[in-house]
Parts: sequence; C-alpha cells; structure tokens
Amino acid sequence: MTEMFPPPERPQPFRTKAELAAEHIKQMIMSGQAPPGTKILTRVVAQAVGISDTPVREAIKQLVSEEWLVERPHIGAVVADFTVENVRELYGIRAALASLALQLHPAPLSGQRLLAIDEVLAASAVAIDGGDVASFARLNRRFHSLICDTEQSRLVHRMLVGLWSKTETAQRGFRLVPWRLPKSHAEHVAIRDALVEGDIARASELQHAHETAAMNALIEAMDGET
Repeated sequence: MTEMFPPPERPQPFRTKAELAAEHIKQMIMSGQAPPGTKILTRVVAQAVGISDTPVREAIKQLVSEEWLVERPHIGAVVADFTVENVRELYGIRAALASLALQLHPAPLSGQRLLAIDEVLAASAVAIDGGDVASFARLNRRFHSLICDTEQSRLVHRMLVGLWSKTETAQRGFRLVPWRLPKSHAEHVAIRDALVEGDIARASELQHAHETAAMNALIEAMDGET
C-alpha cells in the first residue's frame, strides 16, 4: 500500500543573520519578555544576536509582514496586540483548514511519517513532565506540520503556516495557557490514533475540536489578563 505521507522534511542546516534575528525576536515575544506594545530596538537585538543592524532591520520587516510586529508612526516596530475577536477569527480559519488538510487523505497513517509523529509525541510527553513549555510549543508546531504537510495538501499547509505564526504571537508559546499542555497532548494522540486506523472523518472532527478547545482556552486566559 502506498504510504499516506511522504518522509518528514529535513531540518535546515543554515540560517541567515536575518533569520537568526527574527527567531530571537520571536522568542522574546513568546517568552513574555516582550509583551504586546513593546518597541523592538534594532541595536539591542543586534547586540544580543551578535550581528549588525542591517539584518535586524530585515528581520523586523519580515515580522511586520507576518504580523508578529506592527509599525507605529513616530515610534517604530512594536509587538502586535491581539483582541478576542482576532483570536476567534484566526482559530476559526485554522480549524477549518487543518480539518480540510486531513480530509484530503483517504489512506491510513503509516511508515516514516508515523514514526516521526510518534517521536514527536514521546518528546512532548517528556516536555510536559519537565514543565518545558517552550519545547512543547515547538513540538506542537511540528506535530501539526507532520499531519498537514502532504502531497495532497501543500496549498492548505502553506496557508496554515502563516496562521500558525499569527496565533503563536497571540498565544506566546503556550505561556498564557500552560495548563492546556496535557490536554493538548491527549488530543494529539487521539488524532494520531484515528489517522492510523484510517478513520479520516473522525481525525478531521478531532482536529477541529482540538483547535476550538485551544481557542477557548486562549480567550479565557486573555479575559483573565484584563
């Protein structure tokens, strides 16, 4: 039987200085070090990463286009803020697209992609036990990419990548909802099991419910901050 998923993508061995700067800024945002409204200072980022100002400016432009940052007149780039309405819209679209990505695959999950997913799930369990929110956030992104990035759903996956970046900005790497980690992991396992059994309709339903639960948790946390 033809394997449902192609082998997982290999990690990129090289990153440009602008990419390193962008990653540093993202980590500042997701860790809570740079909350919404914080001005991103080019020189400070350049010194932290050990590079010149030019690639940092490139990174800032990139992050503005991805909506991690927004340009304020007479101020410069600041960390984007998100409203409950933003979150509802983003997660609603994300749920629909992620469910569609699974619906496009009529074959059971197997082969190298299944092995990669199981490795991610095992590492996620370790991250939960250790209270490692940052690692879980990274593994969460990897899990969803593995189940959505396939030959039949390339376009859907590209759309999801942009949405994941936007919702990561709002969620700040699960920092706002650390109690969601065990529940999120259990939901991942259920989605994985449905795909292995070839119950694509069930997997799609679980995926939609998973996104909705994440949205509701984030909205609850945001309401608690106000």
